Amino acid sequence: MRVLITGATGLIGGKIVKICHQNGIKINYLTTSKSKINDDENYQGFFWNPKSGEIDKECFKNVTAIIHLAGASVSKRWTSSYKKEILNSRLETTQLLVKTLSEINHSVTQVVSASAIGIYQDSLTNYYDEDYKVKDETSFLTHVVKEWEQAVDAFSSLNIMVSKVRIGLVLSKNGGALKEMVKPIKFGVGAAFGTGQQWQSWIHINDLARQFVYILKHDLEGVFNGVAPNPVSNQELTKAIANILNKPLFLPNIPKFFMKLVLGEMHTILFESQRVSSKKIEDNGFEFKYHHLQPALENLLK
Repeated sequence: MRVLITGATGLIGGKIVKICHQNGIKINYLTTSKSKINDDENYQGFFWNPKSGEIDKECFKNVTAIIHLAGASVSKRWTSSYKKEILNSRLETTQLLVKTLSEINHSVTQVVSASAIGIYQDSLTNYYDEDYKVKDETSFLTHVVKEWEQAVDAFSSLNIMVSKVRIGLVLSKNGGALKEMVKPIKFGVGAAFGTGQQWQSWIHINDLARQFVYILKHDLEGVFNGVAPNPVSNQELTKAIANILNKPLFLPNIPKFFMKLVLGEMHTILFESQRVSSKKIEDNGFEFKYHHLQPALENLLK
C-alpha cells in the first residue's frame, strides 16, 4: 500500500509516517520546500506550491489513499492577514488536490483529512459527538473548520471515500500546546486559565497517529473525533502537569482580559470549552493506549 501525505514533516505527520512504516505502508509526501525532498522508495517527496496551484502529479503514482494534514498553525497571533492564511492554507491545499485528481487517471479511493474540535461551540455542559449539527459560527475557528470540512467533502464527487478526524488538544513532548504549558510550570509560575473549569479534550500524539492509520486500514468513512475517552478541565490538566514535574502551583488563575492583551483574539483557544466524545471510534474497534491523562503525561514528561 502507498499513501500520499500532506503535512508529513509536521508534528502529527511525522508520527503518522512512523506508524505507516511500521505497518509496511509506503509513503509519498508533498512539501513546499525543495530541500525537504527525499528520493527513497518508502518515503518519496514531491514538490507543490498550493498558492500558485503547482503540484508534481507524479505524487499520485500507485497511491490508493491520501492523509491530508496541511494547514497553517493556529498557535500564532491572529492578525487579520494571518487569519486569512489559516483559512486559505486549508482551502487551497484541499482544492488543489481535488482539482488535480479530477484531471488525471489515479487509483485513490480514500482520503483521511485532519479537522478540529474547534467546530463545536464553547460550552461547559454539552458533551459533543460527531452527529452534533453546527448551526451558528460563534468563533473564527468554527468558521474555519466548517469551510475546511466542506472543501474536503468535494473528494466524494470523485467517488473517493472521505473520512475526517476532528483533532483535540494534542499532547506531545516535541511541540504543540503541552510544551508551552510546561514552560511556566517548570519555572514555578504556572496557573490555570480563567475559571479553569473549561473542558480540554486531549489526546496523546501516538494515539492520534494510530487513529489516522486505523481509519485508513479499516476503510472507515465519515467524521471521527480525535480525542481520548476522558476529557479534563483546564485546572485538572495544569495540576496534573505540575504534579508530574514536582512543581508548586501557588499563583492565582490567569484572567481572560490579561491573555487577550497578550495574545489578541487567539486567546480564545485557551478559554473555549469543548467536552468531546471518543465513543464512535471506540465502537469501531479502536483501542486507546492512553485513556487517562496521568499515564499519558507520565509517558511524555518523565
